[in-house]
Amino acid sequence: MFPSTAIPVPPDLAARYTRTPAGRAWLASLPAIAGDLMALWRLVPDLAPGALPWNGHGAMVVPVLQEDGLPAALKIAFPHEEARVERHALDLWAGRGAVALLASDAGRCSMLLERLDGTRSLVTAPMDEAAAVWGGLVRQLSLVPDDRPQWREFDHIAARAEQWSDDLPADWDQLGRPFPRWLLEAALEVCQTRGAVGRRSARDVLVHTDLHYLNILAAPATGATAERPTPDGYAAIDPQPMIGEPEFAVAPLLWNRLQDLPLNQPESGLRRRCADFSTAAGLDPEVARQWALAREVANALWYAGNPGHRGDLARSLWVASTLAGRTLEGLPPAHALPEPGRTYSDAG
Repeated sequence: MFPSTAIPVPPDLAARYTRTPAGRAWLASLPAIAGDLMALWRLVPDLAPGALPWNGHGAMVVPVLQEDGLPAALKIAFPHEEARVERHALDLWAGRGAVALLASDAGRCSMLLERLDGTRSLVTAPMDEAAAVWGGLVRQLSLVPDDRPQWREFDHIAARAEQWSDDLPADWDQLGRPFPRWLLEAALEVCQTRGAVGRRSARDVLVHTDLHYLNILAAPATGATAERPTPDGYAAIDPQPMIGEPEFAVAPLLWNRLQDLPLNQPESGLRRRCADFSTAAGLDPEVARQWALAREVANALWYAGNPGHRGDLARSLWVASTLAGRTLEGLPPAHALPEPGRTYSDAG
């Protein structure tokens, strides 16, 4: 076995989690957790000399080799609710449309996963190809609830809408009314309508609520290398799972890759993207538009309350108001807005 100290913590992950006592404690625990799990699951790191593990916003992912020599990925997440329920969704999907779960350790918020190709996602794929892959994966991921115990772990999208009906107006007022009331009311109408429909609907499925382009990775030695990618060649990661209307999943496609919208008509391009991806997955484009509007208003209020997210706030307001049919004045052009997690200076 490699010593746990041989696995460095990615600098951006360390910088993010040194800001709080809980984060610092988690960072300090990472070498021991990694070492214990390497021994438990009989793994060795598969990092090139000087290479860093992969990481997302809230987890470190170490490429490893299993005892039989097969590649895998060890994911160690900062303990939070989305990370705790991820293993239940992956267990239900059983490798169909999503990364395969090989083992898990709930107490340490860790999983051993099938290793995908982190260098090949849908982030640079042409939009028609991305829509075909995304739509095919959504069809596979949209499981209907049954009596298995994992289903009890997920929140319901309709309940989230009901919560937003109370929280959004209170947050909007407390934050100094950071955008026009009509946009808030448009989101509240969605919450009230879709929340009620969701409670009565027989359309409940398991929903990957963060299914954006970077969270869809190629599976090695599959159809992902074909001239035209197919859903069988890709798998979803980082699901943030919920139960409810599958149209809830479309929104992250709309607040990512704004630079790929048509230069002359980005507003109509955004609405067309919503329709194209919805159609590819057999979803209702109008319901998808409504949910995306509400989700972006909720995002905008979070950004408004957290310093350092000026670009993210502008992006959310542009997307939300454009989906509402009245793009707010005074915002930067769509192509000047940053991608999530980037600043204005990073964009372009």
